[in-house]
Amino acid sequence: MTKKLEIGLRQARLLCRMTAVERLAFIAEGLPIILASAQGFWEASRQLSDRPREAEVLEGLATEEAAKILILMDAVRCPPKILPSKLGKIVRWFYDHLARLIYAKAVPWYPVNVAQLRDYVASERKAHYVDGPVGEFIMPNWSLYQRESQLYVDIQSDEDGKPYWSTRAVGYVNPSLSVEPPALWLTEAMEALGLFTVQGLTTTAEVWGQVEFTEKEGPEDAERLTRQLIGRLVELGLPSDSATQAHVNTFYRWQLPMYNFDLSIIDVPLDELKAEQEALFWSEVGDAGTY
Repeated sequence: MTKKLEIGLRQARLLCRMTAVERLAFIAEGLPIILASAQGFWEASRQLSDRPREAEVLEGLATEEAAKILILMDAVRCPPKILPSKLGKIVRWFYDHLARLIYAKAVPWYPVNVAQLRDYVASERKAHYVDGPVGEFIMPNWSLYQRESQLYVDIQSDEDGKPYWSTRAVGYVNPSLSVEPPALWLTEAMEALGLFTVQGLTTTAEVWGQVEFTEKEGPEDAERLTRQLIGRLVELGLPSDSATQAHVNTFYRWQLPMYNFDLSIIDVPLDELKAEQEALFWSEVGDAGTY
């Protein structure tokens, strides 16, 4: 069997072969580079007031770059006893567009515990879903559809197989009215507080590695660990001179860990979607008939 060359891009799986010390040092080297890339895309998007579609594309790239940081940080805060069984999957998420989009979208969510967060994520993983007042439309995964339709003109079809050209010629937001993506301001807070250093990542791993987030763990557990981590970072003198209380407040919005999740897309059978459509229709008709 010919050995596949491990040369060029898309080699994050090499993280799996490193020792814990080597891996944290390598990630610490890369996080500021990823953040600078995200910031560059975001800043460039602000300059395209007369090109809203192109600005939207750059904003999407900024969001995905920031999400890559959050994915790597979940590898850092994964307890060492289970990390060997999770790291390969996390590395795959680093390259998976849907996983990145889920990580970015999850930043402002407020689940009561890991189990509820998993339910939220499951709804984002569906390849298709039913939409409309009475469920008359079968739609593709919205996060992926929005991403692809931002980037490309393509041929698409509806459930009847009729082809037509996709277009995003309308509905753009003026770039000057957009706000910084939550995933970006969270990762900027991490950098300001000193996490993007070997000491910062080592401390993060030590603090968050105390608890495995499986089902019942929730915001109270995350807040306790975050408070411990911030205290340790301050003791070590790691926060930058530019760190503010706003960075601390933002850091407390770090979502619950998702290293125990499946982020792959869920294929939904057409007959299941049709059954949901019919149930929604008759539910609406039945409600209307009661008046």
